[in-house]
Amino acid sequence: MPDVARTRRLLNVIAVVALLDFLLLIPLVLGAVGAIDSDSFVGILGPIHGVGYLALLYLTAKGAGERRWGWWFPAITLVTAGPPGSLIGDVLLRRQLDAAPADA
Repeated sequence: MPDVARTRRLLNVIAVVALLDFLLLIPLVLGAVGAIDSDSFVGILGPIHGVGYLALLYLTAKGAGERRWGWWFPAITLVTAGPPGSLIGDVLLRRQLDAAPADA
C-alpha cells in the first residue's frame, strides 16, 4: 500500500501543474474557436502548454507505475489534453484518500 502522505504530495504537484496548464489552455482554446485574436501568443503559449501536458502525463504515469492509482488517471489526462482530466482525477483520488481511514 503506497504511503498516503506521499500520494497527497504527488497529487498536490499534479494539481499545481494542472491549474497552471489550464490557465494556458484557456486562451489557446479561445483562439482556436476564433473568440479572440491569438496570432500574437500562440507561438509562446502553445509550447509552454505542451511542456505542461507532458509533465502531467509523466506525473500521472509515475503514480500509476508506483501503484498509487490506476492507469485510468494517465489515460484521462491523455484524452482530455491534460488539465481537465488531471483535475478530475485529482478530485476523485482525494475523495478516495479521505474515505479510506473511515473504512479501516
